[in-house]
Formats: sequence, C-alpha cells, structure tokens
Amino acid sequence: MHSHRVLPILLILVQTACTRPTALTAELQPRSLQAVNLEETLSRRDELMLAYTLTSYDAKNKPVGVVNGGWGVETVQKGQQLDLGAGDKAAQPIRLELPRNGRIVASLVLIEVDEYGKAQQMLEQIRKIHNLVSIPVSLLLTATEVLTPLKYVTAGLAASGVGLKLVDQFDTDDLLGQSSVEIREADVRAKKQDRLNVPAVFTGRHLKDAYEYRLVYDVKLKNARIQPVRQ
Repeated sequence: MHSHRVLPILLILVQTACTRPTALTAELQPRSLQAVNLEETLSRRDELMLAYTLTSYDAKNKPVGVVNGGWGVETVQKGQQLDLGAGDKAAQPIRLELPRNGRIVASLVLIEVDEYGKAQQMLEQIRKIHNLVSIPVSLLLTATEVLTPLKYVTAGLAASGVGLKLVDQFDTDDLLGQSSVEIREADVRAKKQDRLNVPAVFTGRHLKDAYEYRLVYDVKLKNARIQPVRQ
C-alpha cells in the first residue's frame, strides 16, 4: 500500500519538471555581403574582415556572458556579392544562452584591412576562442556609457583574452560600418519569434572615395543549451 501512495507524487514531480520553460539560445549568423562601391578605387579592391559578438545580460541588467566570431581576410571587387552562410568563405555562427527575463545584444563590425598580417593574427586568435563563453568584466564598468557595436566587439574580444594590441587596431579610420540588434527574452516569448533578419547598409567616404556595403545577418532562437561559462 505504501508504494501506491508514492507513485502519484512521483508522477506529479515528473510532470512539473517537464512543464518548466526551456532555456533559449541565440545564434548569430552573417548571411551575405555585397560590395556596391569600394573604399579603395585605385586598386579596385578592398580587403575586408568581420568581427561579431553576442553579449548577454541577466534580469538585473548585469552582463553575464559573451562569445565572439570572425571572418576574413577576403579581397572583394566592386559589385561582388559573397555568400557568408555557406561554402568555402562561410562565416561561422556563434551561440549564447538568452537569460531568463534578460537580453542579448548582437553586434557586428566591418573592417577595411590595411595591415594584412596583423588582421590574420587577430582572426587566428578569434578562431581559437570561437564560441567559448567568457564573462565581459569590462562592460561592468561601462553600465552608464552608451555602447556602440564597435565597443561591444572590442570588449568581447578583450574578455576572451585577445590581446589589447590586436584589439586596438580596430581604428575608426578603417571601420566601414557597425550594426547591433537587441533581443529581449520577454519579447521573444510574447511574440513567439524564432528568427530576426537584419539588413545593414554601410556607406561613407574616405578621402575622395565613396563606398557602400550591404550586409545581411540573422539571429535565430533555439531551445538548446551550450557549454558553461569559462571563468
């Protein structure tokens, strides 16, 4: 008789566990890049790299995790369009858990490379820490500061151990464009959205040369967990 009393309690516990909300994971994937007009008109080609970051904040607006990714260095010509989601030149996605009642900021910068060797050195370091979750300590000190996409990326790289000398080479003169999008966990569940597609147009002028790049990236939301935070 005693075993019959325990069984319903066990069933209730199992049912309760199954109905708990599943943690969401955000995945950032660059999709395509089109060179409408180049910065370097004399050489008729630009050498480019992308750096991108996911930064998470908990319900108390405290930064709790960051992951980084990179792509390049690639040479592009005017009118060329690159598929960043597949093939030999694909950009690898990055993933980060979306905290309950928190938010994630997806940030991406497009850089025109002047020093090929340094850029490759940075990308090699980024690949080593690709998708490893770190704690963005430096962002704790900038809670009241307006953070640009470039600041998110450099803070994310620094948190992951990429040398400051390499991060410092992200000179604003070489910055072709930057983009960010914020995803709040409460909004995601309310709207039941599972994908956010972001088109970004980067235009500007360097000396007498005007440039235009069109980038598309997306953020997918999945019911999955990833590796624990690296201390």
